[in-house]
Amino acid sequence: MFDKSRREFLEFMGRGTMGAAVLSSPLLQGCVSLMGSEHSVDLRTYPSDRDELILAPGLRYEIIAKWQDPIDAKGELHFGFNNDFLAFFPLEGKVNEGLLCVNHEYPDPLFVCGYVRGSGPKTKEQVDKERDCVGVSILHIVETEPGSWRIVRDSEYNRRITGATPIPFAGGLKILGSGEAIGTFGNCAGGVTPWGTYLTCEEVYEPYYGEVDLQHGRRVSRKNAVYGWWQHYDQPPEHYGWVVEIDPFTGRAKKHVSMGRVWHECATTTVASDGRTVVYTGDDFEGEHLYKFISEKPGALERGTLYVADIENGRWISLSRRDNEVLRREFRDQLSLLIQTRKAAKLVGATPLDRPEDIEICPRTRAVYVSLTNGPSRGNLFGSILKIVEKDNDPLSLEFEASTFLPGGIQTGFACPDNLAFDKKGNLWVTTDISGSNLNKGEYSPFKNNGLFYVPMSGPDAGIPKLVATAPVEAELTGPTFSPDGRTLFLSVQHPGEKTKSLDALTSHWPGGGDSIPRPAVVAISGPALDRVMQ
Repeated sequence: MFDKSRREFLEFMGRGTMGAAVLSSPLLQGCVSLMGSEHSVDLRTYPSDRDELILAPGLRYEIIAKWQDPIDAKGELHFGFNNDFLAFFPLEGKVNEGLLCVNHEYPDPLFVCGYVRGSGPKTKEQVDKERDCVGVSILHIVETEPGSWRIVRDSEYNRRITGATPIPFAGGLKILGSGEAIGTFGNCAGGVTPWGTYLTCEEVYEPYYGEVDLQHGRRVSRKNAVYGWWQHYDQPPEHYGWVVEIDPFTGRAKKHVSMGRVWHECATTTVASDGRTVVYTGDDFEGEHLYKFISEKPGALERGTLYVADIENGRWISLSRRDNEVLRREFRDQLSLLIQTRKAAKLVGATPLDRPEDIEICPRTRAVYVSLTNGPSRGNLFGSILKIVEKDNDPLSLEFEASTFLPGGIQTGFACPDNLAFDKKGNLWVTTDISGSNLNKGEYSPFKNNGLFYVPMSGPDAGIPKLVATAPVEAELTGPTFSPDGRTLFLSVQHPGEKTKSLDALTSHWPGGGDSIPRPAVVAISGPALDRVMQ
């Protein structure tokens, strides 16, 4: 576990008024506001366990799309389930019209196809419904009035890429003799390339087709394949766990093998001084690792070198066979290494971390921020945000300094950081992911439902998290992204009511209320409080 003690954290943040402000967290006082500035902004709310999306005063939300909503004029395409990462691509340079790309992470069998766990094998029809609800939705949206966005349903840009869509491997590669994989799923966070394409990351892939055991020849284990898709579509596990690049304007997609096969949480890009692309990605599993990919040439991700982080020594270790004898001994070629990226990382001495999730780069300083959600078995219940500064602020550097920017816990008011986003003023926004089994229980009970936090990065309150929104029951808030003018925050509300075991005993009714079933949805948040932050 990489973390600082509470004493070190307070020294890092600074003594005096800053330390006192940190200790006056939203969980200790009930609310926090930005004070002490001519342009103070009141962004505060209270931790809540209510079945609502609750926003700070001066903010409002509207739903853009929710699960099963039609997204085309004919009603043939429907918005997927469990929306996660979001990215907005302006249309023809406009700030109020563009394409919103939406990840759909995983199905809930009870809601999606009526399957009750433990009731026997799924039918092919049930599996087909699940395959159709994951992947990516691409929505053409337009702002009709400030803060109000709608889908342009007759647009040619609206499309779905699902668990059944054929997707080729980039660079003409073949895996097990096939040049394409069938479908993408486990789509968690992602990124945007400098040339305007969408990166969606395949995270938890085992539940669909299992995992491959290559220790004693090629054996496929179904132990964790709880969704049971393999019973009707027996796809190779090696076809999943990659970063997928999609052109949002054409729908063309390809899977990049170059960045390795792990539980990819995100793929955050930056451009180096020589024009090459650098991509940061984390493996969202306890004890796994942080990676950096440096492309071979500008404008493409098909080839390059993958590195893994040695946090203790501040260095990036190459995962290329040509650079390491132990890798040459263990793997017959680079493709077999990339299929077993986790194994390669451990062989070269990478630092195990507490679930490295989303990664964002500060637009002002170029520092890299990494959410480490938590590591209960490693003694870290509440997680932290890791800060990495590359030597000379050069993303091509193979040396860096690492420190804890913010620890999770009572002292900061948040637990289990997940998605990150910087606004155009350089302030950090953080969502949390306390698991449904831990929400409002034990040591997590003070935090109540998952939330969205705002962290000023300059001024008298720099580094002090402010609670801005709380999620409905058993939901998490994910994928924060801003419109080009910064006046709208797009946000996913994922898996409300995820612990529901029967349709007769729903744990959430968001957003419809009454006795309706819960539906994941994407919302647009706006209002005078957000406008003041962006001024």
